[in-house]
Amino acid sequence: SPHFIFNSLAAIASFVRTDPEQARELLLEFADFTRYSFRRHGEFTTLADELHSIDQYLALVRARFGERLAVTLQVAPEVLPVALPFLCLQPLVENAVKHGLEGAVTRSRITISALDAGSEAEVVIEDDGTGMDPERLRQVLRGEGGASTGIGLLNVDERLRQVYGDDYGLVIETGVGAGMKITLRLPKYRAGVHGS
Repeated sequence: SPHFIFNSLAAIASFVRTDPEQARELLLEFADFTRYSFRRHGEFTTLADELHSIDQYLALVRARFGERLAVTLQVAPEVLPVALPFLCLQPLVENAVKHGLEGAVTRSRITISALDAGSEAEVVIEDDGTGMDPERLRQVLRGEGGASTGIGLLNVDERLRQVYGDDYGLVIETGVGAGMKITLRLPKYRAGVHGS
């Protein structure tokens, strides 16, 4: 989004005089992240590529927010080649960052895991942020309400169901003030689905 681009460039600019090497590294992260993000949509990618892009995104976010954001990443190497729709995880992590930092007076925590679950990979993105009213979440996932809030959740849920079937939508646990935990399952092998 333009908002993220402007904030990232401002964060990078803040390091130019005080820490030029950090500014250079962040600029390279930004270039790689935007190159990946502006790829042709509708393609598939691998969990490895998606997680790498998320790592670049989080480097830019940490440059802006510093110690206010703690991220834990746990990834089983055997799930890295699993294919998934392009930019399926990014909106979920962005949502966790936004709602994790929103109104936070202490350090916000985000946990991202991608684990082996037999014939599937299980990806979990969890934050300790503001959470969401469960009824509002149901409205968002039904496409009701008209607000832009939750459009990323709806988009990812619809794309997963379209590619893998209704058994593969998002599973979301949340409550007001209780953070949010989003779980998605990805078949390791599916005809016609392969990372590029």
